Amino acid sequence: METSAPSTVRSPAIATASGNTFVCLLRFALANIRRRPERFVLSVLGNALAIACVTVVRTISASFAITGADSVTDVLDGAQLWAVPAAAVHYDSNAQALVADGAAPTITAPAGWTATRVLSGVIDINGSTVSLRGIDEIPSGQATLGSAVANRLDLHPGDRIVVVGQSLVVNVAGGGQSITVATPLARSVVGDNGWWIIFAPTGEEKRRDLGQTFGAAVGIESTSDPSVKAPNSGGLIYDTVGGSGPLTFEQKFSAMFSGKVTSSTLGLISTIGLGLGFVIAVSSFLAAAAERRREFGIMSSIGLADEVLYFFLVESGIVFLTAYLVGVIGAGAAVALVIPGLATPSAWLQASGMVAAFLPAMAIVGALIPVHRLLQQRPVSLLGDR
Repeated sequence: METSAPSTVRSPAIATASGNTFVCLLRFALANIRRRPERFVLSVLGNALAIACVTVVRTISASFAITGADSVTDVLDGAQLWAVPAAAVHYDSNAQALVADGAAPTITAPAGWTATRVLSGVIDINGSTVSLRGIDEIPSGQATLGSAVANRLDLHPGDRIVVVGQSLVVNVAGGGQSITVATPLARSVVGDNGWWIIFAPTGEEKRRDLGQTFGAAVGIESTSDPSVKAPNSGGLIYDTVGGSGPLTFEQKFSAMFSGKVTSSTLGLISTIGLGLGFVIAVSSFLAAAAERRREFGIMSSIGLADEVLYFFLVESGIVFLTAYLVGVIGAGAAVALVIPGLATPSAWLQASGMVAAFLPAMAIVGALIPVHRLLQQRPVSLLGDR
């Protein structure tokens, strides 16, 4: 009776070592790394530097996204509409809050609507730039601080703070970065700069056409897109409830903040750096393949062509994983030292997770390129002298 020979012959080492093929491949890859440690170090450092650059940019981007959402939530205070001046608003990184760039539009709220005018600007308090707001509901002689700015200024309820020569009693409420005082006091500092927050009539808070309805009543254009600027001197109304899509107004605003960083020159440079780091690693793998072509020729000739791919895949994974760990840790240290007030641990973790998504594709492609070059040749060619 005839018996068929096995189609694939396995190397005894690969077949029996601890009964685990992956362990054999890992040992094989580590042996190659020990053989040329300088090549491994250079590949890791090149990729780690690129990964660190991308992680820093993504950390700043994620931090701006978090900050953007928090700053809008602080401004709106539950309002459905936000009427901004024609000159728009901007985020002041020193004050860590949104600040108005011009006078609030003229608005007379229709019956049933509640419109609150908020003056907005910045002021220096004990050497720190702070967002100053003014509303009529704050009694004279009192200053309401968000918990974030209270911590920054080391103030507590009942303490006193001097604003434009007036000593005010500190009250802490909310979590924002602004000091809110009575309107006359704020006007003496910021003038008429500010915005309106508008609350819909009771029972209509969830309507999707609030911006259009209120805008038509007061003669001001409305939009649910935070990237749109006021088209004329009349200002603009942002509808925080309406609009299409699953994202809230705060999420759209934070995405706009984040996009400014990633689409900037810094973001472009970091992406190019990541590509260059990948090229460095692939070049290293190609050089390793050229040095060990006879060894891989023997493996291919005895039916272990697949193991050649697995070997490069394991070594590629080791290189990129090591580079990733070095890069993200280095990026976290750099961010913590250079811009501790802007970047947060949660932003760094988000950025690290986003960068980690690139690793599987980079490792696989990094292994496929040298293997493809090897498998284009017959084993006999690999065994011969070049």
